[in-house]
Amino acid sequence: LLGAYLHVGNLRYLYFMLSALVYIITVTVNTSLIVVICVNRSFLHEPMYLFLCSLFVNELYGSSGLFPFLLLQILSDVHTVSASLCFLQNFCLYSYGTGEFVILAVMSYDRYLAICYPLQYNSRMTTKRVVVLISLSWLYSLLAITVLTSSIVHLQLCGNIINKVYCDNYSIIKLACSDTTANNIYGLIYATFTISCPSSLIFYTYMKILKVCFSGSKQTRQKAVSTCAPHLASLFNFSFGCFFAIVHTRFNMNNFPNMLRIFLSLYFLTCQPLFTPVMYGLNMSKIRIICKSLVCGEM
Repeated sequence: LLGAYLHVGNLRYLYFMLSALVYIITVTVNTSLIVVICVNRSFLHEPMYLFLCSLFVNELYGSSGLFPFLLLQILSDVHTVSASLCFLQNFCLYSYGTGEFVILAVMSYDRYLAICYPLQYNSRMTTKRVVVLISLSWLYSLLAITVLTSSIVHLQLCGNIINKVYCDNYSIIKLACSDTTANNIYGLIYATFTISCPSSLIFYTYMKILKVCFSGSKQTRQKAVSTCAPHLASLFNFSFGCFFAIVHTRFNMNNFPNMLRIFLSLYFLTCQPLFTPVMYGLNMSKIRIICKSLVCGEM
């Protein structure tokens, strides 16, 4: 399977260094925050930090599904990818995207309990429930993408050119010359459940949070803003990135500059894994204090 990936000419080494730098920073920041959470036992007793740890692991997973292969393609003169590797990358990137959205939905439920039921929070959000929610988030995303990927593995492909810098489900289906009705139906079902279910949970929880904020004290509003701001920022950033990727895939953007099209298609895979840990690291005082202590050598 051939892929029409990056044709960057003499600028390949510049793009390689920039991409490698983004990947190194992403891995360093996410790994550092995972270590900070895991080495501090007090964090392990707070559900919010366990959800954050799961989110940061997912960011590493998504980045690793893209960058190593992308860096190889930038340096390569012949931009080719085997069918098996293309399906594997499709699986990794879609499971990352699904897991990201589901984990963010679970985190909104956690914030809803913490703000709307503060006295009952510890009894409702037990360690067992946290483990169950995190496990279900990962299992749901992996199972849904396993079915999605298995539905395209047996397609008869007549084309061999993908006009993107990574393999995705829609681009592979466009290469098929066999019947893709079943794939389209499952893709629609997958998109509906992946988007509608988490979105409904997020919408419901934030409506309840807003209701409590408007009727509560100034302290309650401040707590809601401080705990929900990074979550909402991460959610909106990821949603915009997915929107860009969908527009790039579904609509003709040949009138746009090539590098702009590549950036828009990669936004949710590059900016989200870098944006989320930075946003939480800057907004959560406990994480800032621990990181500062580690940097200063006080721990």
